Amino acid sequence: MQIYRLEALSDNYIFLLHDPQQNIAAVVDPAEAQPVLQKLQDLGAQLVAIFNTHHHNDHVGGNQKLMQHFKQVKVYGGAEDRGRIPGQQVFLKEGDRVEFAGRSAEVLFVPGHTRAHITYYFHPESKEEDETGDLFCGDTLFAGGCGRLFEGSPAQMVESLSKLCNLPDNTRVWCAHEYTLKNLQFAITVDRNNADLQSRFAEVKAARSQQQATVPSMLGLEKLTNPFLRWNQPALQSAVNSHDPVQTFARLRGMKDQF
Repeated sequence: MQIYRLEALSDNYIFLLHDPQQNIAAVVDPAEAQPVLQKLQDLGAQLVAIFNTHHHNDHVGGNQKLMQHFKQVKVYGGAEDRGRIPGQQVFLKEGDRVEFAGRSAEVLFVPGHTRAHITYYFHPESKEEDETGDLFCGDTLFAGGCGRLFEGSPAQMVESLSKLCNLPDNTRVWCAHEYTLKNLQFAITVDRNNADLQSRFAEVKAARSQQQATVPSMLGLEKLTNPFLRWNQPALQSAVNSHDPVQTFARLRGMKDQF
């Protein structure tokens, strides 16, 4: 399975999954249709699936136009998003699986950013030690950050992010926005003695100065540097004056909202 990262809107990423053997494609969170249609034309591929993580327009805005071009396309989304995702035909719950290009993706229910958010975790193609999995996480987990809590609670988000933390470190994190530099600018303020974070911040600054993308990230790196996965770390608890994981997370999220 080949994965193409397409730029959309001001800072969105759309992910096109291509099966070169059958020359079919699936798309994750098409914010708009045109970049997808252009890539499909370049590949000469047929679109067979739209995998939505949640209902926000910058993730589903291209659904209807893509459905007009590809009449047989199937639209997937979370069961709790029924009535909110244009064209949705498949209603997914925790533990369901979807298949594409010979790979199986596990659906994780991760409310917090919205009440219905799901992610798709594509297991590695083989059991070789260096094989990576692929996590399409929408706006739940970002490189260096996490999504705002529009419809969920801090407790829900901590539980949801904990599920993602249980995935292997060698998992590529395909998040839907280029927010990494801003996220790390905040992270440094609450975890300033973290050497891994300092090193990552310098790398990301250099990459963004050259307009290079910082997505995908690796989950193992997120665990070392992302404050929203580190609510149990003494440095982060000290920064917000709390020893309670949910309260620590909530205070960090509140600080980031004002940053």
